[in-house]
Amino acid sequence: MQVYRGLDIGTAKPDAALLRDLPHHLIDIRDPSEQYTAGDFVREADRACADIRSRGRLPVLSGGTAFYLKNFVCGLPDAPPADARIRSEVERDLLQLGPEALRAELESGDPESSARIHPRDLYRLTRAVEVLRSAGRPLSSFKIPAEPRPGYDLLLIALNRSREVLYERIESRVDAMFSAGLVREVRNLLEAGCSERDPGMQGIGYREFLEARRAGCPRLRDVRDAIARDTRRYAKRQVAFFRTLPGVEWFDAEDAEGVGRRILGWWSVDCGP
Repeated sequence: MQVYRGLDIGTAKPDAALLRDLPHHLIDIRDPSEQYTAGDFVREADRACADIRSRGRLPVLSGGTAFYLKNFVCGLPDAPPADARIRSEVERDLLQLGPEALRAELESGDPESSARIHPRDLYRLTRAVEVLRSAGRPLSSFKIPAEPRPGYDLLLIALNRSREVLYERIESRVDAMFSAGLVREVRNLLEAGCSERDPGMQGIGYREFLEARRAGCPRLRDVRDAIARDTRRYAKRQVAFFRTLPGVEWFDAEDAEGVGRRILGWWSVDCGP
C-alpha cells in the first residue's frame, strides 16, 4: 500500500529523514485509483534490484506483504492473462447485478479465493471471477511456484514476536496513527476524489472509515477498534504465509545483533567483500 501517493500515515510510510538517509524504491509511484498487482511489483522490483546491484549495492526487500514477497522470490503463478471481452462482461455484471452476485458466483466456483478476498476488494473479486470464466478453473488453483526462481542469491529473514507483544504493538501503532493525523489524511483523500472503489482505499486503515460511514456510524472509537482488529487478523495471516517461504530463517525481532551477524556472514561468504 506504500506505493500509493497520499496514503502516508495509515501505511506507516518512511518519513523524509529516513528516505534521505536510506534510499527506498517503489514508494509513491501510484495514485490511489490505480491498481497495483503482484505482477507489477515483481517487474518493478526486478528493475530496482538490477539498478542497485549495478552500483555495487545490496538490495533489501522489506515489508509485511508476504504474498508479494513470495511472488518475487518464487515467481508469478501461471494464471491466464486478462481477457478484454470477459473483463468487460464481468464489469457489466458488477454494475448491473452488484458485487453480491459476483461473490455468489465465486463462492460456488472458487470458495478458496472467495474466503481470501475482502468483501470490499472489488478488483480482486472481479479478477477471480474473470479467471474462473476464462480458464474454467479457479484462480486459487494457479499456485505460486514453491522454489526460488533463478537469478538471485537470496537470504530470507523473518522476524518473530510473541502474539501478546505483537498485539500490544498493533494497539500502540493504531493509537499513534490517529495521533499523527490519520483522520485528517482520510478526509483529504476523500476531498481529493478518492472513493471506496479505489484500490488504495481498500487497505487496512482506510476501508474501515468508509465502512463506518456507509453503515451510518462513523464513531472514531469504533473505527479505531476495527482497524486494530483487522490488523491483528492480517498479522496472523502474514505470519502463516511467511512460513511458506523456501529457506526462510526466523529470528526474534529484538535480536538485532544476531540478525546483523547473519547478514554480514552471508554477505562476506556468498557475495564477496
